[in-house]
Amino acid sequence: APPPRDHLGWAIFNTLYMNFCCLGFVALAFAVKARDRKVSGDVEAARHFSSKARCYNALATAGSVVLPLLLGALIVTGVIHLSKLAQESVGFFTYQFSGTDDEDQ
Repeated sequence: APPPRDHLGWAIFNTLYMNFCCLGFVALAFAVKARDRKVSGDVEAARHFSSKARCYNALATAGSVVLPLLLGALIVTGVIHLSKLAQESVGFFTYQFSGTDDEDQ
């Protein structure tokens, strides 16, 4: 069986660029543990820590990609809603003057 991957490169990338809620740092810690166990010959522990590193890397990447997209979508829909609301309420804030006044007669 091939030795387990330690996902160290992915963890370093997540730690430096996409450190959502420090999950990148946690992934880095598990990746280093996986590499240490793999070097020492404990393949089962290396596989366990590699699995945890992969999980935390996936969570960090998903959180760093999905949350800004969700925030952007919320901002766009809010701007659209506010512009429609402003267009509907223009008549409320403008005064229409007519040529006849019914109050004076």
